[in-house]
Amino acid sequence: MEEDIKKYGSKDVVKAAIMIALTSDREEENRLKEQLARKGIKTAAVDYGGEFINSVMKIVERAVVSSKREGIIEESHNQEGAVAGAAREALTQIMPKALGLNVGGKIAVARSGEHISVAVFFGIGLLHLNEIAIGTGHRVV
Repeated sequence: MEEDIKKYGSKDVVKAAIMIALTSDREEENRLKEQLARKGIKTAAVDYGGEFINSVMKIVERAVVSSKREGIIEESHNQEGAVAGAAREALTQIMPKALGLNVGGKIAVARSGEHISVAVFFGIGLLHLNEIAIGTGHRVV
């Protein structure tokens, strides 16, 4: 199994994070997490909603906490920092659309070997008048 883990690069890990972020319910999410785990890609996901500007730190924290809870990273500053940095990068990509508005959707983290990726999939806007955005970030530990 160790050989399987080594064959996955940054592109595969980012794709896995996006796929998890796009799941529509917990059943689908858990099924996909199991499939990816069998391939050697660990994943975690958490739903989130709120006003964007006030939420940036909470979103980063949720990415780090869910990664530790699911065993994707250990409690070390370099691994926590990698997830936090990837989450900030993902949020930076959607920031132009999200400033001053509400966001709601899913934050997903994926890891294989040294590659860690965070993907955010959010509806952005007010009420039912939403724009949809995906942001991704990648780091190496």
